[in-house]
Amino acid sequence: MPASVVSVSLSPTHSFSKAVAPEITLLAGLGVAGDAHAGATVRHRYRVRHDPTAPNLCQVHLLHSELFVELALQGLVVTPGQMGENITTEGIDLLALPRHTRLHLGASAIVEVTGLRDPCNQMNGLKSGLMKACISRAANGEIVRKAGIMGVVIAGGIVRAGDAIEACIPEGDPLPLYPV
Repeated sequence: MPASVVSVSLSPTHSFSKAVAPEITLLAGLGVAGDAHAGATVRHRYRVRHDPTAPNLCQVHLLHSELFVELALQGLVVTPGQMGENITTEGIDLLALPRHTRLHLGASAIVEVTGLRDPCNQMNGLKSGLMKACISRAANGEIVRKAGIMGVVIAGGIVRAGDAIEACIPEGDPLPLYPV
């Protein structure tokens, strides 16, 4: 199955969940038009307190819908937008992508992967135990964060459910994803 967009979401406020929309508009260098996290500099409140001039590496949050199946098996039913993602995907292993992968979405939008979303305690406000369910340990003992990836908008455009996703992996040694 080719990779595709399942759903798109945004919120003009700093609420944890985002409302599903028919489409979102990605703005180069800024993020999702009308979303509280759009901007060239950090917008997440806890990051703004540390350094409001830092670049916004979290303009777009992408989450794989396959996580919803895994969570449902643990009794945690979650639907698109509830975990704060802007783009819900299917058919692409987001967590395995190296940094700087460029995701081509729809006709013209391009998002460059900057890192992992770090699961936070706000997740438990949505569903008790959700944060713990989004963190595990790999065989080598490393922490595995499953709450999706973050990116910056390289080229703007409209993104809708059903749009194709094409991943362009950068040349050279792959750079692992870390929380941003």
